[in-house]
Amino acid sequence: MSSTTARAVDGQGERIDAIDILRGMALFGVLMVNLLSEFRVSIFQQFLPPDPGTGGWDGLVETLVRAGFEMKAFAVFSLLFGLGLAVQFEQLAGTGRPRYWLTRRLAVLLVFGLVHLLLIWNGDILTEYALGGLLVLPLLAAPVWALAVAAAGMFALYLYIGMVPVGIPWPEAAWFQQHVALANQVYATGGYAEIHRFSIDELANLLPLHIYIFPRTLALFLLGALAWRTGVARKPERHRRLLAAIAVAGVTGGAALSMLDAAAAGMGQTLLATGYAATVLLLAQRRVLHVFAPLGRMAFTNYIAQSLIFGYIFFGYGLGQFGRLGAAPVFLLGLGVYAAQMAASAWWLRHYRYGPLEWLWRTLMYGAAQPMRVASREKD
Repeated sequence: MSSTTARAVDGQGERIDAIDILRGMALFGVLMVNLLSEFRVSIFQQFLPPDPGTGGWDGLVETLVRAGFEMKAFAVFSLLFGLGLAVQFEQLAGTGRPRYWLTRRLAVLLVFGLVHLLLIWNGDILTEYALGGLLVLPLLAAPVWALAVAAAGMFALYLYIGMVPVGIPWPEAAWFQQHVALANQVYATGGYAEIHRFSIDELANLLPLHIYIFPRTLALFLLGALAWRTGVARKPERHRRLLAAIAVAGVTGGAALSMLDAAAAGMGQTLLATGYAATVLLLAQRRVLHVFAPLGRMAFTNYIAQSLIFGYIFFGYGLGQFGRLGAAPVFLLGLGVYAAQMAASAWWLRHYRYGPLEWLWRTLMYGAAQPMRVASREKD
């Protein structure tokens, strides 16, 4: 493909504001979950008994984030990733080699993910998304019914893993207590080299979490692709009744299931995520929500920027606040960072077509520099 063709195929095209708005709002949930559960404290602290001393505003914030965002925000992001794959497959069909170009796109994302995972923060999700995208890629041209069957199969596997012991290794209870105490010391006071070694060592114990959630991720990718292929996400204004039904069923049914055992709660979180997504798509035409669209268009850049910002604030090579702050002040910190990213994204996109990392991703995918600056006629 020539560089001219690459620019034409990968141009801005006709963006759907509702999807950018949903991505920008989902990023808020991702930010808060990562910030409170992985940057502020060890991710493994959630497997310890609750601290009886946590109450007041800190307890309220932890409950709010756990009930409102934990697992749901990532589920919405997974839906959107699958939807994005379907959109890109359709746009690239004109090249005659859509799978080739999407494979390159996912390979570049895998490199970004591995750099993020191994050098910046071991809570990375990009690596899993790239690998999952490569697995669902052969299904993107399948009939709608096949996408639905495959999604149902992956959800069933997810439920099966949650209900039946399948040999996924998991540490003993005493390990969590010891590890969290060690993490509080290393992450708060260690230099970059010590933190890096500790972070890499943690990967073996993080792997079971990824194995457990991976079938759900694949199911949500397929469901997102299904939403695009059926037109529900392509033209949400034409599917308002269906979206309203999904919103009501997702929120009410998901909330009810989330109160049951662990396996049912897993599906409840997924239903809540679909309910959230349908609600935002219904309300996306309201002008007030359009402030989230620039953040959604630059979600990749903003996600990596959050890792760098929070790594500096909480880890020992920066301000060393790991394990030292309550949930309430950290929630306010997250609000401040999110608001700053909203303003920065809006400013950036008035001058440039893509976020910095979005531009680099496209450029590496095609092997040709993509147009970056917004032309004067586009500003008008």
